[in-house]
Amino acid sequence: MAFDINNPYFRTKVLTASPEQLRLYLLDGAIHFMRDGRDGMVERDFESVFENFRQAKAIILELMNSLRPEIDPELCQRLSSIYTFVYTELTQGSFEKDLERIDNAIELMEYDRETWVLLLEQVKEENGDRQAPPSAAQNQAPAAGSRLSVEG
Repeated sequence: MAFDINNPYFRTKVLTASPEQLRLYLLDGAIHFMRDGRDGMVERDFESVFENFRQAKAIILELMNSLRPEIDPELCQRLSSIYTFVYTELTQGSFEKDLERIDNAIELMEYDRETWVLLLEQVKEENGDRQAPPSAAQNQAPAAGSRLSVEG
């Protein structure tokens, strides 16, 4: 999926998506921007680093703000801690130009995405719906050059 908010197809997909699918889109977007920011760091394109990490951090904040502790306080606390750590790793890794910190943050977000996909598959099976969500291979973060603005 291309993250271009000006694309009518993308906008329709987002506007008609379930909350579960929207969370998956946010995870995909965060991973996409984190990878592009990392690539910018390697290429010493600091404008790209700044812009992509800014977008990734905005998505991470949205993921944190969408947690619903009234449903499962312990799980929300754990996820909030992970997202806070990832946000800090991106910020410090960018500031220190530390690829190891950036890679660590990307790895954590990829793990969160994989876990979310597995959970969605399990719920669908339990509900008798055999149509599984897109696998990690089918729904990789989009190619470089596409943009998602989480600011509206």
